[in-house]
Amino acid sequence: MTLRPDNRLDDAPMTTVQCQRCAAGVQVRKSSWSQTSVQWDAVASAGCVERKDAERLAPYGGGGLFLACSALSASIVRAARRGEVKIVDEQLSAT
Repeated sequence: MTLRPDNRLDDAPMTTVQCQRCAAGVQVRKSSWSQTSVQWDAVASAGCVERKDAERLAPYGGGGLFLACSALSASIVRAARRGEVKIVDEQLSAT
């Protein structure tokens, strides 16, 4: 079986977005307004206020589930509205 190369980042590479609340920087790619891929690194994870709160409130002091940071989500939407983060669906429909 031959593996097909993953070329999804060719049309819209990851873009750095900083959270307006804590300045944690993550890599973001938006396929559409309702789909966003986010890559956290160790520095961003350690600096995120909401992530720290989730870990502190998790039962037994850890292992809890952290789904999203609302402040970062707002920062990503803001960056997309400003055109700082390209939206793949909109780029494809414009061509």
